[in-house]
Amino acid sequence: MTTPKIRYAMVGGGRGAFIGAVHRIAARIDDRFELVAGALSSKPDIAQASATDLHIAADRAYTSYEDMIRAEKNRPDGAQVVVIVTPNHMHFPVAKACLEAGMDVICDKPVTRTLEEALELEKLVQSSGCFFGLTHNYSGYPLVRYARELVAQGKLGKLRVVQVEYPQEWLTEAADDDNKQASWRTDPARSGLAGCLGDIGTHAFQLARFITQQKVETVCADLASFVDGRPVDDNVHVLLRFAEGAKGMLWSSQVAPGCENGLRIRVYGEKAGIEWAQENPNELWFCELNKPRQRVTRRGDIGSDIAARGMRTPGGHPEGYLEGFANLYQDFADILLARQQGKTHEMQAWVPGIETGVEGMRFIQAVLHSSGANGTWTAL
Repeated sequence: MTTPKIRYAMVGGGRGAFIGAVHRIAARIDDRFELVAGALSSKPDIAQASATDLHIAADRAYTSYEDMIRAEKNRPDGAQVVVIVTPNHMHFPVAKACLEAGMDVICDKPVTRTLEEALELEKLVQSSGCFFGLTHNYSGYPLVRYARELVAQGKLGKLRVVQVEYPQEWLTEAADDDNKQASWRTDPARSGLAGCLGDIGTHAFQLARFITQQKVETVCADLASFVDGRPVDDNVHVLLRFAEGAKGMLWSSQVAPGCENGLRIRVYGEKAGIEWAQENPNELWFCELNKPRQRVTRRGDIGSDIAARGMRTPGGHPEGYLEGFANLYQDFADILLARQQGKTHEMQAWVPGIETGVEGMRFIQAVLHSSGANGTWTAL
């Protein structure tokens, strides 16, 4: 018997938006989801036109997320989950409304603008019993999951050093007024108080946490805004102290000429080290002490079920950003289907959820406090 597709509605992601299209492509790759409704823009004309572009029925093209949630909740064929792809300031009110209506949520990161909002959402997730998935997409890459397995299996020994960086160049100069992507990311009212830190620094932090599975206890940070007049940070340096003794460094920047999307992580233990880079995601370097470096590629015979789960093409056929997102959507589908059957799916432990979102906001708050206090060590 064919498993029915999961019906979803989208808030945000209309014409001119980047990340909404990424989510829609990811949701289609494994054909597990069907877009049935949307409140795709805060501007009614764009919302309607965007819905027409995406072949959403006219009576399910909404001009407000409140109307959409109310209507879809009461339809027998209504959306089962709401995907939130708005600027950061709208994550909280939309997710709150969904959870209060008893609707499952998939949300882009960071989870909210503030820690207080994230903590309130966490309580709502717990009280509602709803599913909440957060799309830290880099945790969906097969070799990232394999790296986590290597650490968990003790292949590196006791961890000592974690180095993670995420440099970009695209905000090296002041952005034009009509640059939609830059305008909200550099506006504290919409992005939150963190700029580069919230946009890509949280990805670097989550990647380090995901692979090592070790909590960060304290941070020492130095934020900068190098572009005159920019009200949020565009460069981030953070020292990390992990609960089990490892030391770390995190650098994220959007003012690094020559860097396109340079997310990279190195983890070193007493027996071995690993290295992975997002711009070459189909290889992982595993380096045992006093032995030649080993290049591990993304291929079906890797010997890891969790890594192989996210591979759709034979080794040597590149997979990357869209497929990483799609792996999360595949996991979300399995989890949501299991929940409909009153079960818990094993992938629940692998996907980012509200706890990941809260921890990310604790990280942002601690880094902002530390930098504002001239680099004082600050607890998360």
